[in-house]
Amino acid sequence: MTLDPFYLIVDSADWIERLVPLGVKLVQLRMKDVSEADLRCHIRQGREVCQAHGCQLIINDYWKPALDEGCDFVHLGQEDLVDADLKAIRAGNMRLGLSTHDEAELETALAAQPDYVALGPVWPTILKQMKWAPQGLERLAAWKARIGAIPLVAIGGVTVERLDGVFADGANSAAVVTDITRNENPENRTKQWLEKTSAWRKS
Repeated sequence: MTLDPFYLIVDSADWIERLVPLGVKLVQLRMKDVSEADLRCHIRQGREVCQAHGCQLIINDYWKPALDEGCDFVHLGQEDLVDADLKAIRAGNMRLGLSTHDEAELETALAAQPDYVALGPVWPTILKQMKWAPQGLERLAAWKARIGAIPLVAIGGVTVERLDGVFADGANSAAVVTDITRNENPENRTKQWLEKTSAWRKS
């Protein structure tokens, strides 16, 4: 499969409504500490926007509600992977993305036959406390050599200014959260990401 080089991650359908119409083609809905009823509302709202704009929607963690709501892509962390029913996910024709942070997690991820693998944090990130040190671009290159044709997503501290290095070292897609959502003008920053990643989108 092919991933868009610009992988936006947001925590509400409101962000999806705000940014996807600008041209975003790949977005993850990543909500924490939310009721299932609220989550389902955001999934439905986000899916409607994405369908209208030809954008791929990925649901983070909550594979059961995503499956119930007819979503076709879920992203799981290593902790969530332990409890996930991979047979049910595959039976529902859902694609699967997995987070990795070290060699052991990569082995676990590859055993699950994911549709993409994410590596992070590439650089320090303010999104959440991480027990892993920044991986650096060399680790990206090593991961890509290991996973071959499986798409590789770089996440953690990625900015527009760092994209050349991210793609030069093997990433197929660059995930972004705070560089956009905490920017003083998220719309303009999104447009900068779209413009910068256009070279890889066309290749």
